[in-house]
Formats: sequence, structure tokens, C-alpha cells
Amino acid sequence: MEEGLALLALVKRDYGFPVLTDVHEREQVAAVAAVCDVIQIPAFLCRQTDLLVAAAQTGRVVNVKKGQFLSPQEMPFVLSKLVGAAEVWQTERGTTFGYQNLVVDMRSFPLMKANGFPTILDATHSVQLPGAGGGKSSGQREFVAPLAKAALAAGADGLFLETHPNPAEAISDGPNMVPLAELAALLDGCLAIWRAARE
Repeated sequence: MEEGLALLALVKRDYGFPVLTDVHEREQVAAVAAVCDVIQIPAFLCRQTDLLVAAAQTGRVVNVKKGQFLSPQEMPFVLSKLVGAAEVWQTERGTTFGYQNLVVDMRSFPLMKANGFPTILDATHSVQLPGAGGGKSSGQREFVAPLAKAALAAGADGLFLETHPNPAEAISDGPNMVPLAELAALLDGCLAIWRAARE
């Protein structure tokens, strides 16, 4: 954890980017808040009250991912535990649909926006195939662009995307990552949709 936070601090200091990372336990929150601008609650932990409250009490921005097991209508109960956060973001990342598959219901974006917080699509985790990679997750990166564009057209305020110069060599989530060489074109297309949806 110390090495990871040191790398995030370097990115923030040397490149001027705001940084975001997950927390998995309440005990990690203070150290992460000392470095990161945004504290992210992973989908599987979105109902852990102690973790949510601790993240909010830092006064940082908190991005909470909607669990794959929750409906959009259940998110107000999650969001109600984030009082004190500088800002709250809620992220859709797909819903379990049978075994080893996720589906993104575009109705989620207007439903979740009604909560009064920015709504984001995690476009790369939404194309995961949980457990379909022989003891690990697989993925279908070819669906990142269509889902990202559809979500923006449906009212999503932003996108969460993972990229890597060579996804086949990524330690985690390679099958659903966007190759770095393709990222600029994807972002250009997404921005065009985002602007058109708001005109």
C-alpha cells in the first residue's frame, strides 16, 4: 500500500493529475485520503457502512460503485451514508446477469441521476466476464466503446476507463482494458456524443 500511494503521489506531484484509488478496509481510509483526491468504494463493498462513513468523514470526494447485486433504486440507501464528503459520485458498472456475465441497463442513468449526484459508467469493468477466465475474470473490450457512448447518450455524466499500453501484459483486468493506442479516438467519439446529448 505504501508503494502504491507513493506512485499516486508522484503522478499528482509531477504531472498535476488528481488521483483516485480504491479502499477496501476502514483502516486504509486515512492514509489514502492523505494522498488521493477521490476515494473509491468498490462495487462489492458498497454496502459496508463503516467503510462508507469513514470515506465520507475525510471530506474528500467519494466515488461509490453500484454493486452488481443492487438495483439503481437501492442506491439512495448507499448514498445516505456519505454525508460529509466533498462531493459524491455514483458509478454504474453492470448488473449480474446469469453466470459470468454483466449487463448495463441504460435506464440506470436517469434513475440514478434522480438521486442528485453525478452518475458515471465504469465502461471497462462493465464488460468483465466474472470468473470466465479460468479462475479469474475475462472480458469483452470490444463492447467498451458502444456501452460508453450509449451511457453518455442516456445521461451519464462521466466515464471510468482503464487503459494499458499492452492489455495482454496487464496484471489485472487486461481483457476488458482499452489499449492505450486506441484511447484518444475513443475519447473523441465519446466527447462528441456527450456534447450532442447536452445540446
